[in-house]
Amino acid sequence: MVDFKQLLAYENTYIIQAFLVIFAALITDLVQKKVLGSLAKKAQRTKNKWDDAFLLSLPRPLSLIVWITGIAFAGEIIQKATGAVILEVFTPLRDTIIVAALAWFLILSIRNAEASYLTSDKDIDPTTLDAISKLARISVAITAILMMLQTLGLSISGVLAFGGVGGIAVGFAAKDLLSNFFGGLFIYLDRPFAVGDWVRSPDREIEGVVEKIGWRVTIIRTFDKRPLYVPNAIFSQIAVENPSRMQNRRIKETIGIRYDDANKMETITSQVEKMLQDHPEIDANKTLMVNFNSFASSSLDFFIYTFTRTTNWEKYHTIKQDILLKILKIVEDNGAEAAFPTSTIHLAQREAMKNPEAQH
Repeated sequence: MVDFKQLLAYENTYIIQAFLVIFAALITDLVQKKVLGSLAKKAQRTKNKWDDAFLLSLPRPLSLIVWITGIAFAGEIIQKATGAVILEVFTPLRDTIIVAALAWFLILSIRNAEASYLTSDKDIDPTTLDAISKLARISVAITAILMMLQTLGLSISGVLAFGGVGGIAVGFAAKDLLSNFFGGLFIYLDRPFAVGDWVRSPDREIEGVVEKIGWRVTIIRTFDKRPLYVPNAIFSQIAVENPSRMQNRRIKETIGIRYDDANKMETITSQVEKMLQDHPEIDANKTLMVNFNSFASSSLDFFIYTFTRTTNWEKYHTIKQDILLKILKIVEDNGAEAAFPTSTIHLAQREAMKNPEAQH
């Protein structure tokens, strides 16, 4: 005879054990969140950036590990008591999720460390930091995927062999995607520009401020505030100027005076050159030229060629305006005038003699 009381007591025992395991997982999860939250607040007051990144990244992955471990342990208790074959899947599933949680923790740590360095260290290059962060996250993700496949019983060597053969077909099918990926990689390595730089291309109608460098496209914000999405492969085929890295800005202007003021040209050019040499915003170590240049149709032209110390666009125009106004004053102080287009009509003497009435 089956003792129903003993059977009922046995059933109650493994159910209670499973419940206690789940309850212990709940308590452990609450405690770790409380403790890590307190430690994270203390770590934010230190200068070390990595402790902040670790402590801010740990609670959610650790919570996942605690729960999946508790559920798998409870499932193992129930499986031994009931013999249910389906519950045997909890063990490899637990190991797979733990690997995924660890990868999640590392990816979050890398991302939080990147954000911490960007906000606190102004000397670090954002483009280089972004490239290192992306490469590190991709490496972690690929390693985690291979480990999870091995945990599930799949052969990594077989997967890699299939990837080698299938990679050829995928390469042909996604050649544009791969060319953009390697184009982005070359941008990170060669660093022709960085986020925040003003770039333009004489080959294409591309000009604006670099807003984001992705693995497929680079986002450039044009000066009329429209986003321009440029595939990275384009940058390996075109010339790119980076005005943000210029050392100086150039002033190159031509000024004309009247032919009547020809005897004052030498004095004017000498005074303009002296004014430029003494100007605090002009870089005297760069090329500085002021020379009589040409006999124009309505003026005698001289040119100025010099460089400002600043590269700021707005300040440059303020300096340029100041210089041009000083040049006009020098011209006026010498009793000369800036030329403007004029036309002179000469009547031949013979025609005037044939037509006496034209003289009256």
